[in-house]
Amino acid sequence: MMITERIKLDETNILLKTDLENHNLHNFILKQRMELINYIRNNNDFLVSFEPVNVVKGPYIAKIMVKAGKIADVGPMAAVAGTISEFSMYFLIKNGAKYVIVENGGDIALKINNDVIMGLYSGTSSLSGKVGFKIKHEKTPMGICTSSGTVGHSISLGRADSVTVFADRASIADALATSIANEANGDSDNDAVQNCLDKADDYREYFRGVMIIVGESAGTVGKIPKLVETDKNVVLGDLFEVY
Repeated sequence: MMITERIKLDETNILLKTDLENHNLHNFILKQRMELINYIRNNNDFLVSFEPVNVVKGPYIAKIMVKAGKIADVGPMAAVAGTISEFSMYFLIKNGAKYVIVENGGDIALKINNDVIMGLYSGTSSLSGKVGFKIKHEKTPMGICTSSGTVGHSISLGRADSVTVFADRASIADALATSIANEANGDSDNDAVQNCLDKADDYREYFRGVMIIVGESAGTVGKIPKLVETDKNVVLGDLFEVY
């Protein structure tokens, strides 16, 4: 039996699909959030920095966010949504789940036992809702995270409609998506895409693939999942549709 559930805790807004009932994920996420909030109260730089920071004594979630930020050369909060997705996925797997998709504001961690298609939402781009990625179950666990300068509430210094990063870990995918999307600037959409591609090249060892969309221009680097046509107009979460 598969269950679909929405879990909202202030800024955390999770759409969960799993085969595990009575999972107690709500309390697990609450604990992670409280540990992070209590740490930030005494370390405000962690919250506001756009650059990597250090953490000596802090909760595990803060250390993972800092690690991801250092890899991507961004502040640790750039990885918060993906890290919570990642932690939630592994919590459910540890408790016996065989199928988990955790989507947190467009940042996804998943471990599945059958293939799924995830449709990409890219704001006003004509590609939005028209293409999706076929995620093969044997390629999971996987993190799929998207940053946008035109959609959603996350801070981006560029104007990409979407920069989607596929990586082993959602925490790293989230930070990399932010870092790459920050470069989406230039005189034309093609220039913005190329600037993102150039930036992505610096991080090839940390991701599987990246897809960038700016207006009517798009580019990829690395190995992204197979693209398929979709005809879905409604999206779940800010950036992704799961069906």
